[in-house]
Amino acid sequence: MTKKRVLSGVQPTGNLHLGNYLGAIRNWVPLQDSHECVFMLADLHAITVPQNPADLLKNTRETAAAYIACGIDPKKSIIFPQSAVRAHAELAWILGCYTPLGWLKRMTQYKEKAGLSASSPERILKDLKDQKKIFTELTRQVHEGLDNIRLQADSKTITADITQGVLEINEEAAAFLESEIKISEKSKLGLFSYPVLMAADILGYHATHVPVGEDQKQHLELARDIAGAFNRACGEEFFPLPDPLIMPTAARIMSLKDGTKKMSKSDPSDLSRITLTDDADAIANKLRKAQTDTITGITYDPETRPAIANLLTIFAALTDSTPQKIADQYATAQNSQFKGDLAEAAVTHLSPITARMRTLLDDTETLDTILASGAHAARDLAQPILRETMKRVGFWQSA
Repeated sequence: MTKKRVLSGVQPTGNLHLGNYLGAIRNWVPLQDSHECVFMLADLHAITVPQNPADLLKNTRETAAAYIACGIDPKKSIIFPQSAVRAHAELAWILGCYTPLGWLKRMTQYKEKAGLSASSPERILKDLKDQKKIFTELTRQVHEGLDNIRLQADSKTITADITQGVLEINEEAAAFLESEIKISEKSKLGLFSYPVLMAADILGYHATHVPVGEDQKQHLELARDIAGAFNRACGEEFFPLPDPLIMPTAARIMSLKDGTKKMSKSDPSDLSRITLTDDADAIANKLRKAQTDTITGITYDPETRPAIANLLTIFAALTDSTPQKIADQYATAQNSQFKGDLAEAAVTHLSPITARMRTLLDDTETLDTILASGAHAARDLAQPILRETMKRVGFWQSA
């Protein structure tokens, strides 16, 4: 392998937005000249939540069109649907057999997506174990009170207080466990185990680098842990430990309706995001209605003015500037002027992408040919690695 290999992907769940573009896809483009790039359409990950089959197929093509329109060149990079390469699912099963449940239970995104409590079961367990210390202290103080009649009344008070504390611990633990059990009974295995599939995505190509944001660092660390576990089991450094590729120009884009929350496809409000298929009028309307604040002037202060800071971040990313430079430029401007100029910059930047996407989606035969070619190339990379993995596990294979 002459170049370091990069793997990344986006779930084809529709409505690819400005955050996906500025925070990820745009930053993949220059990697094509310095790395061997493999970009998947993560449809296996997408079905961890219910999907309409027709929509998933449509969104897979739309996401592929977005990749290409944003600058991913099928002649330089491999673009393919994850499900078209069976090695992903097969390797995920093998790696799952080397992954302790405790590692998966620590994944914060699973807890968030499943709706589990942010409280830790370990903390609840510690409180329950501490009851032994509490009752020991209770016994000591009661005995002291009985030994000295003057403290007997105080002993009753102490007894009541500590007993109430123990009861509260038990009630909290019972409520927590009851809630966790109910949610866990409804949660699907795929949602719990998808970090193992993510590890298989990476390790199955012997990828050396993975572009990651803050919310994916934990999963990459898990992939490294799983690779290490397998390597130790087979007694050799078979899987390279992938390194994070932190993109210096990656922008963290927040919701247009709430500057403290990440822009998301799942937000119920369409006004919270600019999608790559929005036309000029839709972009201008969404930015005109974007959240600001009541403070006069434009300043870049993410802590106290997150909504304005988000718009400045978007403006800077679209114009290859910095949020502070944009803030200085519009320091005394009205919000309406600032938003108007931002809308113009967004339309100028995004319109060619939208137009290119529409052209590609109007010619699904060509788009499907690109995906088929990419799937073939991806299988050529992944299959030998899977066979070598199976050999190390001890599986029989045909010649």
